[in-house]
Amino acid sequence: AHLARLRIASHDGICPVTHREQTILARIREIPEGFVRSYGDCSPGAPRMTGTVLSKSDDPGLPWWRVVRADGSLAKADRQRALLEAEGVPFIGTRVDMGIARVRGAVAPLDDPPT
Repeated sequence: AHLARLRIASHDGICPVTHREQTILARIREIPEGFVRSYGDCSPGAPRMTGTVLSKSDDPGLPWWRVVRADGSLAKADRQRALLEAEGVPFIGTRVDMGIARVRGAVAPLDDPPT
């Protein structure tokens, strides 16, 4: 499994990725070009955890721009919009048209790994 490097306070600047973080990163990587998921879609019940994982990620291949707020608004404004528009993601005004662009399908809750 591909593990992203995460930058957090540690002696070497890299901390192991938890199972929950791996699951969130996998959900982000699964978003197809031209589509989006909300922070809550990537981490049901804990959307802020998605933001935390994204902010710590040091993986240049992670399609962070495909994660938007549930209402379709963008956390990274013009930079994020340019990347999404280049992929053909539809907008209504300043927001992603979630009715068209949101990846469909249920996402299982984040579970801790089996012990």
